[in-house]
Amino acid sequence: MGDFPLHLVQAPRRHRSARAKPLLIGAVTLVMCLFLAGAAARPELRSAAFAIPGMTGIGSPPTGRSWAPTPREAGGLRSLATAGQGKFALHTAGGDVTFLPGVNLGSTTPGHQPGELSVSTGQYRTWFAAMAWLGIRVVRIYTIHPPSFYTELVAYNRANPDRPLYLMQGVYPPDESYVEKSDLFDRAVTTAFQREIRDADSAVRGQLTRTPQPGRADGTWTADVTPWLAGWIIGAELDPVATARSDDRNADAPPVRGRYVRSTPQASPTERWLAARLNELATLQAAAGLSQPIAFVNWPTTDPLRHPQEPLPEEDLAQLDANHVVATAKWPAGTFASYHAYPYYPDFQRHEPALLAHRYAGRADPYAGYVAALKRHHGDLPTLITEFGVPSALGSAHSGPLGRSQGDHSEREALRIDAELLRLIRDEGLAGGFLFAWTDEWFKATWNTQRHQDPERRQLWHDVLTNEQHFGLIAMAAAGSPEASTQYLLDDENGWPSRRVTARVDEAYLRLRVRLGNPAPSTLTLGFDVLPGLTGEPAPGTANRSADAAFFLDLVARTGQAYLRRQLDPLPLDVKVPVAARGPAAIGWQRFELIVNRARTLPGTGRKLPAELQNAGMLRYGGPDADSRALWERDGDDLVVRVPWAMLGFADPSRHMVGVPAGRKLTLRAAPGVGVTVSATGTDQTAGPVTWVNWNRPYYTERLKPGAEQFRDAALDTAGP
Repeated sequence: MGDFPLHLVQAPRRHRSARAKPLLIGAVTLVMCLFLAGAAARPELRSAAFAIPGMTGIGSPPTGRSWAPTPREAGGLRSLATAGQGKFALHTAGGDVTFLPGVNLGSTTPGHQPGELSVSTGQYRTWFAAMAWLGIRVVRIYTIHPPSFYTELVAYNRANPDRPLYLMQGVYPPDESYVEKSDLFDRAVTTAFQREIRDADSAVRGQLTRTPQPGRADGTWTADVTPWLAGWIIGAELDPVATARSDDRNADAPPVRGRYVRSTPQASPTERWLAARLNELATLQAAAGLSQPIAFVNWPTTDPLRHPQEPLPEEDLAQLDANHVVATAKWPAGTFASYHAYPYYPDFQRHEPALLAHRYAGRADPYAGYVAALKRHHGDLPTLITEFGVPSALGSAHSGPLGRSQGDHSEREALRIDAELLRLIRDEGLAGGFLFAWTDEWFKATWNTQRHQDPERRQLWHDVLTNEQHFGLIAMAAAGSPEASTQYLLDDENGWPSRRVTARVDEAYLRLRVRLGNPAPSTLTLGFDVLPGLTGEPAPGTANRSADAAFFLDLVARTGQAYLRRQLDPLPLDVKVPVAARGPAAIGWQRFELIVNRARTLPGTGRKLPAELQNAGMLRYGGPDADSRALWERDGDDLVVRVPWAMLGFADPSRHMVGVPAGRKLTLRAAPGVGVTVSATGTDQTAGPVTWVNWNRPYYTERLKPGAEQFRDAALDTAGP
């Protein structure tokens, strides 16, 4: 895969920083008919893309119309795209493209925090080829990437002039202390962002040199990517409380009357601040004879709409409106509205009557209603959804309408939903949809699991319960150290309920293979002792008092449930839930559950809604190829089980650290390993301990997630003329 091995070793450093309708039959036929011709015509594209396992099942993209850039001149400035009159038009040799299917690309890999910018040259090379093969036309980045990103993008586009990848460049604020200061106009905050804007302008033109600094790319940028630069999106999702306070503090901030961007009389102080930054960017680009559509990041929490049915006041506290930041006649490329908008949050999507009444594809669809409302509000200003998607995680963090929740999706189901959402965004008249994200990101945290983990080492292991780590089209799959061998915990040809137990660990699971005795039991409990000093009532289905976690499996019904000893149950770290609201459990034990919504009151009606829980410990049967959430299956006489580290109580398996809640605080205790017991019908069989060596470097492999062809078809469909 490029210039790096299949198993990638990454060493973390310690600093941290920023962060429908079916495809037309004719289009499908076109793809199939052109498979061999397209593959033969572009072997370099095929070979690079196919370096990622799973890509071989994806047919060649059709040759069709040319996407070669055809910029236009106006007012002495060259524009590759223009935004205005309700559309975003990318000017290509095959005609104007008015809907852009894209993907968001992060800057890091497993084992690293985002500011460490650890993507290799070989990965960029492989990924760009794979993106194009999957029908993606735009890659959006949030910050300045290392020089190799721009060098490889230019190399790819020159080698594929009719199928280039266009760039949407972001500028991330280096100083986010405005949240603590409640002041976006703070000199340090503003100066740092202005400096980053200048550097980004220089980077895309191949005229930047930066010395190493924590959290920032460094080196020398020599590649000019502006021939394929489709636009800019600056900033980050703004905190609503800090934004409201900053507006109060800076009510007298003057209007912006820039040469290229100005604020309207209705603009809030924050909108004026953003208008000033956009004008500064436009000034730098215009000096080089360039003009591209520009926008600032927004999200539903600070959208310009009002949501009186939203239960959380902070989700409707501050409003930012791209209509209040406008391009002058001297900036021909114009401006647009950019939103990170997902189908499961905020909760107003579940309660707002107008959204619930909106119909799409023959059914009520509140997410379609929401994006349509954004477009309706912005009128002639083009609107793009620059982040959308659902994660393919076992764990969820929020329940969404129509089953589009923030997790609890198999990989295939998640990508089916992603494809549906991309078509929906196009059908509702918006100008583009950028999937979040290209790869899974191990460093990510989410509100209902972050208290369960050691935050300094989260990037070193892959938690299947943390949904934010599983948004990618490309899975970054835990591989385990190649030096770690299979451990034999039990080997007894006459043993019962098991005759042999073997184990292997990796960065996501403790993996067990249990050779069942004869006859095989109808139910079986796997007990796991992680803290030898912790004992008490036995787990369901066993008399074993030493186990601290347990998997109860019904081999006949093919159902199962994960339990934790009550002392290790992490849910009280997040919220106090009445015992009666929890799922059934044995004395001293608790089902493994996650909170997905706190108790809340609907404004207006005063209706009280209870807390919502996910039974994340419901153990699905089957192989991971059929359902990536499945954790156990029969393989002949063997029982194959994947045990997520979090279901064993681990807060950091890379250092053997178990999380022990003490009130609302997490304490860490070292485990010597994991003792395994196999129990059935009154027989408790000790298999032996699983041990491993602490790690500071995770191993992983890349693969395309099953179901990616669904998203690829949607990308080809929506990118049509």
